[in-house]
Formats: sequence, structure tokens, C-alpha cells
Amino acid sequence: MKTIKLNDNNDIPALGFGTWQLSGQTCIDSVETALETGYRQIDTAEMYENQKEIGQAIKKSGLNRQEIFITSKVWFTNLSYKEVIKACDKTIQELQTDYVDLYLIHWPNPEIPLKETLQAMKELKDKGQIKSIGVSNFTINHLKEALETGIKISNNQVEFHPSLNQKELKKFCDQNQIILTAYSPIAQGQDLDLKQIQEISDKYNRSASQIILNWLISKNIVAIPRSQNPYHIKDNFKTLEFDLEKDDIEKIDSLNQNNRLINPSFADFNN
Repeated sequence: MKTIKLNDNNDIPALGFGTWQLSGQTCIDSVETALETGYRQIDTAEMYENQKEIGQAIKKSGLNRQEIFITSKVWFTNLSYKEVIKACDKTIQELQTDYVDLYLIHWPNPEIPLKETLQAMKELKDKGQIKSIGVSNFTINHLKEALETGIKISNNQVEFHPSLNQKELKKFCDQNQIILTAYSPIAQGQDLDLKQIQEISDKYNRSASQIILNWLISKNIVAIPRSQNPYHIKDNFKTLEFDLEKDDIEKIDSLNQNNRLINPSFADFNN
């Protein structure tokens, strides 16, 4: 498994398995399939309400805890100091583990001081309950505010795919040694139908999904595709078997349409 080094020297698998909207036995089966296939990062969140199922699947896999990288997130209404501690304790309990590898602020919340949230996360890290601190859905301005606290931010998980190529955000993260993780990496299927993606897919005799995931990983972006279909779970994993040529990477770079799919009412993308 290819890994990417975070700024705190922890290694994150470049390809992970997303679990948003997976629940119950479907979640257990999907995570089991992912782990059997070779995925070693599982991405979840308290808001997904599937951490118990993920914990069960990991236990059933027989893999050592140290072999699996678990990412989870604290919900944006639970960002006060006490609530962060409480939420993390619950996450660890539900996952049947002693720690989380990467713990993220799921969405920024201007009503709760960011420094308070990050201070709680730093204490969790100092105690060994989390290994790395990160954020999600943060703009450049949100990241600047986070960096001003002096607490090291290792990761920013955002929507990122060919039709939403957030180049300025990526550039800022690179300048500050923050690794990006791409959720909805194939735009919930929309980007699979782009003409240029189809052409490159034919050229390499690879699925359109593999082409997009390979493009992300080539840019040192972590990709976390989600599927409950065993064929797609296995097919996505095959993206690690090849490398795109520079010209094809550049072709995909040019496909941005500012096509943002995830934009809830509380989002703050204009900041």
C-alpha cells in the first residue's frame, strides 16, 4: 500500500475506504470486503452512526490494530472542549480500539472558538487517544485561523474530484505541509462520464474510476472512494497497479467546473 507522510511523521495510506451512508450489515460486509481486498485506511465519523459496525468488521478481519489506519471526525455541533473529549471517547469505544489514527473537525463552526476545539484535540493526542489532528471542509481562511493557534494540522479532508479541482486550496495546503484527502472523489459517479476521462480510460484499459483515483494519488492527495458493491470495491483498489502519464494528468487537471456537490446550509465555503 502506497502511503503519504503527514507533517507529524505518521503515514496515511494513499487509498482509503469511505463509509458515508453505509449502515448495518451492509457496512460490516463492505468494510470486511475492503480489508480483505487490501485497503488499510477506513474513514468514518460520529455523524455516520456506523462506528460500531466498523469496529465489528475490523475485529472480524483478524488484522492487528496497527495494520489499519482509522480516520474519524467530530461533528460540528460538538466542538466545545468537553464535547470533543466526550465525542472522541465514544468513537474509540464504538470502534473497539484504544486510539484513532486521524481525528478531524468535520465542519468549521464559527460559533465555537477554533482554538478551544484544537486544544482539546491536542490533549487527546498528548494522551495517545489520537495520533494525528486534522480538519475537514476547511477553506484557506479557515486553515489560516487554525494555523494561528500553533497546533499542528496534518490533514484537510474536502470534496475534490476532476470537476471540482480546488487548485488554490491544494497549493495552500502544500505550502503548509497539510495533506489533502479527497471525499466524493468520483463526484458520486458524475465525473465517470466526462469525455476526457472516458478517453483516458480506454487508453489504459482501466475503469474510469481507477483513472480518477490514480490522478488524485499522483497529486499526493489521499482518495477515499465509497461503495457497497464488492466488484467496485475491488476495482477501485486496482488503481494502485499503474501510473498515469504526465500528459494525461494535465488533461484531467483541465476539467474543473467548480461542480460542488456537498454544500449543506451550515457550510461556510465563502469564508
